[in-house]
Amino acid sequence: MSTDPNRATAAAILPLVGGPDNITSIAHCMTRLRIGLRDRSLVDDEALRTLPAVLGVVEDDTYQIVLGPGAVARVTPQFEALVQEGRSPAAPAAPHPHTHPVTADGLADRGAALKEAQKARNSTPFKLFLRRLANIFVPLIPALIGCGIIAGLGGMLTNLGWLPAVVPALAAIASGFLSLIAVFVGHNTAKEFGGTPVLGGAVAAIIVFPGVAKIDAFGHSLSPGQGGVLGALAAALLAVHVEKWCRRWVPEVLDVLVTPTLTVLVPGLVTLFGLMFLAGEASAAIGAFANRLLDTGGAFAGLVLGGLFLPLVMLGLHQALIPLHTTLIDQSGHTVLLPILAMAGAGQVGAAIAVYYRLPRNRSLRATIKSALPAGFLGVGEPLIYGVSLPLGRPFVTACVGGAAGGAFVGLFHQLGLSFGSTAIGPSGWALFPLLDGTSGMGATVAVYAGGLTVGYLVGFAATYFFGFTSQMLADLNTDPDPTPDAVAEPDKAPALT
Repeated sequence: MSTDPNRATAAAILPLVGGPDNITSIAHCMTRLRIGLRDRSLVDDEALRTLPAVLGVVEDDTYQIVLGPGAVARVTPQFEALVQEGRSPAAPAAPHPHTHPVTADGLADRGAALKEAQKARNSTPFKLFLRRLANIFVPLIPALIGCGIIAGLGGMLTNLGWLPAVVPALAAIASGFLSLIAVFVGHNTAKEFGGTPVLGGAVAAIIVFPGVAKIDAFGHSLSPGQGGVLGALAAALLAVHVEKWCRRWVPEVLDVLVTPTLTVLVPGLVTLFGLMFLAGEASAAIGAFANRLLDTGGAFAGLVLGGLFLPLVMLGLHQALIPLHTTLIDQSGHTVLLPILAMAGAGQVGAAIAVYYRLPRNRSLRATIKSALPAGFLGVGEPLIYGVSLPLGRPFVTACVGGAAGGAFVGLFHQLGLSFGSTAIGPSGWALFPLLDGTSGMGATVAVYAGGLTVGYLVGFAATYFFGFTSQMLADLNTDPDPTPDAVAEPDKAPALT
């Protein structure tokens, strides 16, 4: 047996998803291992949920196993290697469904039904398009996080007056990726929509080329970077269409010369004499709207954003915000929306703690909450959403109330002039602290964000504790679903309801 814990985790997961022959695709995002399956019936959901490294499972267009930030990036290569090798390492013996404690049957059934129904609703053309947009931007998140933390470190050293010779080097390291983010967006767009990735990157590179300053469009000189990620996305999409047209009509003998040339030339001209200007105006409008929304809407805007984010996540519509966050980061170095949206996770944590105390006899559900709370504090909310609040119903609503209260708190300070945001997308909860960037100093920024989290925790807890359960719910759920000795021997090993 491998001594590498990441390989051991991958080896434990592989047979429970049907073995290597059942895997059609492998990818990962910030927290989830995403697997394409040939036969869904070969997956043992119950056994997967009992694995210590697995925080939960989510069904969408792919089968998604929640491992948490950091862990997923280490387990995925090992999983890919095991699949490539084509063997099925012996996995830890999966407990029989009747030999371990099971969370309340009705609750588990409701959670499964909700996931199945949501999966069906998410298969609309619009939501599938949003997923494709997410596939463009999600691979960029690790670089955004790394560069954001380096930028924050440079800012801290500048404020303290330490290591002045090192600060310019940190600034260069942090800014290099952002200065070329349009190229990566173009590359990923072409890859996602069936074009040649390098040609999409080549067209998008026009946007950041310094020489565009010599070009006049619509009576104005262009600026390098004008249009940002939106312009890169549009340019690469156009390049994909041109390339596909060329593949159909250009004779094969000329394809190697004509297709790449036209794929770069035609979208390049359209980008220079149209898309850069239009995308630049759209990007400026997005930035102005986001700032005006918080400057004038303040607490009310924060309340709406923080309160609605969990439902957006449940519906899959939160993916539409990824290009907006990236555009704001490209424009001003941070997105003011993310710290407010992160308050939804605080409300979720507070609600889960309230459920823990309201159901003292339900060992299984309490064990699920105990195992999922550390990830929840770090912004990984799937285990708590799909395992606790959503199938329960009312606690999901009260969790949204907590998120709304935290969002209102942060929004109020934006209106009072203490504006701040996140230099990267992906993390939330406590994991967002190193990525905060504001106009009033790091101390005030951290204090307001921490205050928002605290408000979210407290209001989410209070709303759930007092209004999250009917008397019938308490009667049904506040019992030990399996009071046998085997069920209580290791309560912390209970499966997560995800």
